[in-house]
This record gives sequence, C-alpha cells and structure tokens, in this order.
Amino acid sequence: MVSYKKLWKLLIDKDMKKQDLMAVTGISTATVRKLNKGKNINTDILVRICSALKCNVSDIMDILPTV
Repeated sequence: MVSYKKLWKLLIDKDMKKQDLMAVTGISTATVRKLNKGKNINTDILVRICSALKCNVSDIMDILPTV
C-alpha cells in the first residue's frame, strides 16, 4: 500500500490546497481521489507533482508494508 500523507503535509507547508496542486500540475480530480485513497497512480503524475513542488518522490509518498 502507498501513503501520500507526506504530500498533504507538504501542501500545508507550502500553503497550497488540492485545487492549487491540480492547477499547477494539470492532474484531475479523479487522480486526487486516488491519492486520497492511497491508490497507485502513474509515475508521470508523480513526476509532475515533484516538478511542481520542487521535491523528490520520497518527499511526497511512503510505501507501506503489506500485512
């Protein structure tokens, strides 16, 4: 499973909302819903998010062990 809690914290730190993230990256509301649920997303989207926020993938997500 994947956790994007780091992404939400980073947005708070940068005083951004999910709408702002969608505007700067061009991602859809469906993609934001996937992120909220910890579902897998395309690596292209991860790259766009990291480019827009000037960070690394490890700054926005964690891979959690499966039980």
